[in-house]
Amino acid sequence: MSARYPVVAITGSSGAGTTSVTRTLQHIFRREQITAAFVEGDSFHRYDRDEMLKATAEAEATGNRHFCHFSPEANLLEELAGLFRGYGETGSGQVRKYLHNADEAEPYGQRAGTFTPWEDIPDGTDMLCYEGLHGAAVTPAVDIAQHADLLVGVVPIINLEWIQKAWRDKNERGYSGEAIVDTILRRMPDYVNYICPQFSRTYINFQRVPTVDTSNPFIALDIPAADESFVVIRFASPRGIDFPYLLSMLHDSFMSRPNIIVVPGGKMALAMQIILTPLVLRLMERRQLAFSGPG
Repeated sequence: MSARYPVVAITGSSGAGTTSVTRTLQHIFRREQITAAFVEGDSFHRYDRDEMLKATAEAEATGNRHFCHFSPEANLLEELAGLFRGYGETGSGQVRKYLHNADEAEPYGQRAGTFTPWEDIPDGTDMLCYEGLHGAAVTPAVDIAQHADLLVGVVPIINLEWIQKAWRDKNERGYSGEAIVDTILRRMPDYVNYICPQFSRTYINFQRVPTVDTSNPFIALDIPAADESFVVIRFASPRGIDFPYLLSMLHDSFMSRPNIIVVPGGKMALAMQIILTPLVLRLMERRQLAFSGPG
């Protein structure tokens, strides 16, 4: 793509750890003096919290026991694709926020579990950074992936993903163990059909693999620490990747396949900085060329 305004999409299911990539990009943007517009995937859910409870109950009444936030019909996917496409062409678009808790809702004078009004993206941004469930989604009705300039997947092995989700939902959102398991089971069909296929469309996947026992994720007392894991980093193509440089910069890393480097978990943030910085700078170079070229 040759967008004047690049779109970066970080994709992973809830509890996957996508926020760690967003934080890394924020550091890069700040250091390189790049102004980014940030978009949360939750803001493109179709329903607020109360509406989602009602829609879920209505779906169950018709025999659909798998309606969830992973489902295409529970999200504004066409609007998200339109944002990616429109921002890439004009640097503009409309976004909103989903207010997860009372702390987020208080400044807006709203209830938790509601959306803020749609607002225009401020003028003067250089690129858009999306973090959410559907940044590389493709359905019979819409192709979001085609409108992104850089797709990044965050995909911990499934038991670790469940541990991270359970810990967050229990400690930050007050959900019971039974509610957490019910959510995981409800989401499984759409996880398989709509979330997993996205990671075959990404340019890079970061997959954390713990080196401790996670065989029963539902009794884990804590999340395995970074130093108790490795990170498997898969590139869609090894072309243009300086693996000898990465191996020299990331102590104790190794290649497992021609397009995969494995790094100690404690080096994940450093690996992200080293890998993502030149990719972001390349997008900025292409942006400059797009502005200086014909039209």
